[in-house]
Amino acid sequence: MTQQTAAPSATVLVVCLCAEWCGVCRDYRARFGELKSRFPHVQFLWIDVEDEADLLHPLDVEDFPTLLLAVRDEARFFGPLTPQIETLERLIRIQLQDAGASALKDQEVTELVARIRATKAV
Repeated sequence: MTQQTAAPSATVLVVCLCAEWCGVCRDYRARFGELKSRFPHVQFLWIDVEDEADLLHPLDVEDFPTLLLAVRDEARFFGPLTPQIETLERLIRIQLQDAGASALKDQEVTELVARIRATKAV
């Protein structure tokens, strides 16, 4: 089995879905921002689920932090993640190392990736 590398890494999108009222999210946000310097070609977005409810609809985010990782237009991870930044860092490294990883089959999550890429991503 040949391991592929995602190219270019700018195709990797990491979105943290949180809420301003959530203390865990507020604490996590600074650490989340630090990853930008470790992965300069990965796009990181912070989305407040209450401010961006229309963007997220019909998905409902109830657990914080919830992370979305996508490579190109394919969602690779969507769900709550323990707020240890090292866990997220490992997930990002896996996406950068294995471009052939399976995409999620959830159509609503795939459509969310497309909406985020169209309205938020550069």
